[in-house]
Amino acid sequence: MSQEHQQEFMRRAIALSQQGMRTNKGGPFGAVIVKDGQIIAEGHNEVTSSNDPTAHAEVVVIRRACINLNSFQLDGCELYTSCEPCPMCLGAIYWSRLDRIFYGNTKEDAAAIAFDDQFIYEELDLAKGDRQLPMEPLLRDEANTVFQEWAEKGDRTDY
Repeated sequence: MSQEHQQEFMRRAIALSQQGMRTNKGGPFGAVIVKDGQIIAEGHNEVTSSNDPTAHAEVVVIRRACINLNSFQLDGCELYTSCEPCPMCLGAIYWSRLDRIFYGNTKEDAAAIAFDDQFIYEELDLAKGDRQLPMEPLLRDEANTVFQEWAEKGDRTDY
């Protein structure tokens, strides 16, 4: 794909970030997913308008692309996002199997306007007992029986 087309897709993601912000749908973040040179899904941050802390632009657009393609995997697709993805979005991107990410603003740019995800990156590097959010295992043996059933399930759909 030509750099001109890539810039066109990024400009659309940036426009969506501005649209969402100006209409008070959420923060200044937008994204599009492209397959075979065509936008197949687009969206912007909807955290505050949907009361959903996971409704970041990247998650919104991944959900829409999966619906549009009738698939839970987006191999063969590229993401254009107005800002470098946060840890949650990056996880969703890896799970969705997107081929490539293009981003506009950096995580440092986001931190400069009070969207600072650095603490999450730092928390992930800590031992569970040293994190700010307490985490405790509970009923692991009982929970593991379901994992064992999954491991033996012959008609499962792997992902």
